[in-house]
Amino acid sequence: MTHQEAKERIAKLSADLEKYNYHYYILSESLVSDYEFDKMLEELQTLEKDFPDLQLPHSPTQRVGGTVTKDFKTVKHKYPMMSLANTYSEAELREFDERVRKLIGNNFEYVCELKFDGVAIGITYIDGKFAYAVTRGDGVQGDDVSNNVKTIRSIPLKLLPGDYPAEFEIRGEIIMDFKTFEKVNAERVEIGEAPAANPRNFASGTLKLQNSSEVAKRNLNCFLYALHGDGFSFTTHFESLNKAKQWGFKTSEYSALCNDMESVLKFINKWETKREQLGYATDGVVIKVNEYQNQQELGYTAKSPRWAIAYKYKAENASTQLLSVSYQVGRTGAITPVANLQPVVLAGTVVKRASLHNADIIEKLGLYENDFVFVEKGGEIIPKVTGVDLAKRAIDALPIKYITHCPECGTELIRQEGESAHYCPNETGCKPQIVGRIEHFASRKAMNIDGLGSETVELLVENKLVTNIADLYDLKKEDLLALDRFAEKSATNLIEGIQASKNIPFEKVLFAIGIRYVGDTVAKKLALQFNNIENLQAADNNALVATPEIGEKIAISVQQYFAEEKNLSALQRLKNAGLQFQISQEQLALRGDKLKGLIIVATGTLAHYKRDEIKAVIEQSGAKAASGVSSKTSFVIAGTDPGQSKIDKANELKIKIINEEEFMEMLDGKGL
Repeated sequence: MTHQEAKERIAKLSADLEKYNYHYYILSESLVSDYEFDKMLEELQTLEKDFPDLQLPHSPTQRVGGTVTKDFKTVKHKYPMMSLANTYSEAELREFDERVRKLIGNNFEYVCELKFDGVAIGITYIDGKFAYAVTRGDGVQGDDVSNNVKTIRSIPLKLLPGDYPAEFEIRGEIIMDFKTFEKVNAERVEIGEAPAANPRNFASGTLKLQNSSEVAKRNLNCFLYALHGDGFSFTTHFESLNKAKQWGFKTSEYSALCNDMESVLKFINKWETKREQLGYATDGVVIKVNEYQNQQELGYTAKSPRWAIAYKYKAENASTQLLSVSYQVGRTGAITPVANLQPVVLAGTVVKRASLHNADIIEKLGLYENDFVFVEKGGEIIPKVTGVDLAKRAIDALPIKYITHCPECGTELIRQEGESAHYCPNETGCKPQIVGRIEHFASRKAMNIDGLGSETVELLVENKLVTNIADLYDLKKEDLLALDRFAEKSATNLIEGIQASKNIPFEKVLFAIGIRYVGDTVAKKLALQFNNIENLQAADNNALVATPEIGEKIAISVQQYFAEEKNLSALQRLKNAGLQFQISQEQLALRGDKLKGLIIVATGTLAHYKRDEIKAVIEQSGAKAASGVSSKTSFVIAGTDPGQSKIDKANELKIKIINEEEFMEMLDGKGL
């Protein structure tokens, strides 16, 4: 075969295989037999091997896998992958509906979609071709699993002709259907491996396999349901689903437009039992406001959109016997009682343990030794004990007595007034607390120290090389090489990872040091408000609670942290090590105090800022970014196609409306 003949044959085989793949996995139509498809694929593989320069960038042979990925690169999401607010209650759904109508009126529709129980993925396409795929991760950044995702045949490598923009992202859920799950589990048992607990866990584990050819063998599937980018021709979510299907994406056929909450509830009730007939796991229904303009008006909280909510079906429950109660110690010293159970199958998994939360819950349940208890999975993820079968209680059974001393270090437990949990106060001598604080410090959302996982932290603490977070910066390579688990490369990597963490910005350092109640969002607010650790340490209660979204509980916790000599000592060591304890000069220059105390609402499409960017600029300038117009609003920034209800409200309250250029002049100190 000549080079030209091979080129023509490769092009023909590639086009035909993609066509057959699309019809089989997207349209559920079989145009050729499996045997014919496999023979064509074999021929293409042979030709690509003989003529490697002719292999097309998005050849169907990529779906067979073969690439080995030892480390999954971390990629920051262009559009943060937020989570949805959840509810199990019809009453809470109606409250959601009332909130939406209060903000945008009654002229809108909902879209109802089945909620798939799988692994969230974001896939970017450039010029109609698959570019890369990233997992949810922490919502801000995830892992690049492109080589593995390419093997999923329901995900197109090249789109059908369409009016899509040059670059966009589509999001969805990677799943493993029940039939495939049963098959691969049977194969695992046959070779002596433990079976996987459920399809979701199996899909998640498969997606992180290093060898993509192994991923290809597991026949993962994917439903896609959300487009992100600029330049789309449609204005509603429902239109976007239809467009995505036209472009070659697999979308769920089970979605519906609903005019009101009654229609939404009919959809929910219909699928509560009907979903059991599907060949894959679903755990609820996602309800979204259809119009993008309305979504923009409704906006977002720190964690989730205000225009969508997930209704989750109530979890399956079962009865089993309580064998014992054990107690876990967290990084803050909080004690969590855990019920050890006679194993029972629940929602597709074998449940052996369930959280009892705290002493009040045990007392409320009236739990006795060896009771038969009712167990369910909250959100079908976390097992919990919900009740006791009193009819089966033994006559001589004794009530469960909550422990009085720490199960790890023996220190007497304390319980603060108004709190439900018991605590071990031995912060410096209780191993789980030490390990937990260091794990938190090194985690991705905090200092992001490569090579410092749970087992490594345990090893360092066990060998007394590290007793607090500041000790990490005194570690030397020779200290690590003396330990069994470390070789030259792993020791070098950890030391380099620790050194690299010195460049992590102040707000993440503030989150990492582990002040109680100071999560990553609160840490950012405090960093922007006080600029550096010295100002924060000197802040009194009034200054702290004056910070946006900082309440009394957080203020007291911050002050208590800085009142402890051991914390001040650790902070000084971290400063000496070179960690960042003030916001950067760039942030300081942007922030200023020009707009301090103002409450600003932005609406419509802006030329210079995306939605998350304008919010950050407002906050860094000392003002508060609000999502809705009220009598306290200082002014409204209106871009193109602004939310009419916000404009009407501003006019009604005689609140000033400015354009983007006027706002930028304010940032420069003009027009104030």
